[in-house]
Amino acid sequence: MSHKQQHMANQKPNPDNRADNVDRLQEKVQNTIENIEASHDALAYATEEEQRNIEDKNKRRNESLRSMRQEIKEESAHSRHQQY
Repeated sequence: MSHKQQHMANQKPNPDNRADNVDRLQEKVQNTIENIEASHDALAYATEEEQRNIEDKNKRRNESLRSMRQEIKEESAHSRHQQY
């Protein structure tokens, strides 16, 4: 067995630590919102093609926001459930 294979065999998975998931998700939501706002400023200087690309990207960002907010709700519920 190579050194790398031995190392991989001795590794244990990290425990599922969900303690800071809500905080990390909220930070990602805030960053995504800031990116959307910054892209609105960029629209004024963008070509038509760039504007389409920005609008498409913002659609994906808004989908991500919905997903992240749902995950925050789920993580919050999980955290409350674990406290009891």
